[in-house]
Amino acid sequence: MKKTCCLSVLILFAIVCHSQVLFGIFAGPQVTTAKYSIADTKQPTENKYGFHLGACLKVPFDNRLYFCPAIFYSLKGYKVTFNQYAFPPDTLATNNNTSIHTLELAALLQFDFSNKPNHLFVKAGPSLDFQLAGTEKYELKAGGTVDHDMPYGFPYYGHYSANLILQLGYETKNGFVIFGQFADGLTNINNADFGPEIRHRVFSISIGKYFHHKS
Repeated sequence: MKKTCCLSVLILFAIVCHSQVLFGIFAGPQVTTAKYSIADTKQPTENKYGFHLGACLKVPFDNRLYFCPAIFYSLKGYKVTFNQYAFPPDTLATNNNTSIHTLELAALLQFDFSNKPNHLFVKAGPSLDFQLAGTEKYELKAGGTVDHDMPYGFPYYGHYSANLILQLGYETKNGFVIFGQFADGLTNINNADFGPEIRHRVFSISIGKYFHHKS
């Protein structure tokens, strides 16, 4: 994973050094949850609150179309109540409350609705996130609570997942941006055979700033 992250940073740096691009930073709050099902039966979930921060590029592609790669930290998680046995976390668990630290790499295309300095835009594309670490807390049917680090690898949780991102926002002539984002998980973060289906779902608001670069 470290090699992948370093390679991504080097690629972004190379693009900045050899292209007329905008470099930006962004951050904001988010509401996170999961699409959670056991044996095709949906489990009731609750939202959690997190945040994200990162960096991005805006690379001219064609007219008002841009390539906008991004790398960012995202605090995700979910609360779920079980009406069936679930492993992970534990076949005796009645619920689960997780907090997950992720590093996300996104390859987005941006379309500006106008050539004017102040304009609306839409972005969309896939992302790959790395589950760096996480904690989970759940109650047992027989009583008592378990609070520990999330175990990764087979047959527990996976370190990687893919998402589809959609953004709608506004950019000003001074380079300030504000946008809303919806990210829908495409892959299961559970590694256990016959275990639950867990897919991230995130709603967020970001405020950011582009900085001009002269090649």
